[in-house]
Amino acid sequence: MAGAHSSHDAAHHEAAHADHGSTRSYLVGFALSVVLTLASFGVVMSGLVPHELMMPGIVVFGVAQLLVQLVCFLHMGTSPSQRGNLSIMLFTLLILAIVVVGSLWVLHNMNENMMHPTSQMMPVE
Repeated sequence: MAGAHSSHDAAHHEAAHADHGSTRSYLVGFALSVVLTLASFGVVMSGLVPHELMMPGIVVFGVAQLLVQLVCFLHMGTSPSQRGNLSIMLFTLLILAIVVVGSLWVLHNMNENMMHPTSQMMPVE
């Protein structure tokens, strides 16, 4: 029983001292987050971006900031120690996409198949 206990302590000790990133990665992540936030703000406030391109621009900067924060602050990556976390995150995103797309589909179909108030007011000839 002592061997099982010591292996548990060793595993716990290794997990406690896992690589949590460097000061450099945090500073790079912070700088990129600030730049991407200012870029999103600039898309809306500068007046240089056409109105129809504002939303796609904000979405692109938002996704870029999400990726920066996942890599720099949460240390997501493709290393063997992070593959479990990465696969859990991807599965979570898949489930969220199914829920969001399914909800939009149901709402769209419901809207298409409902009787609109304007159709009830039209006189029958």
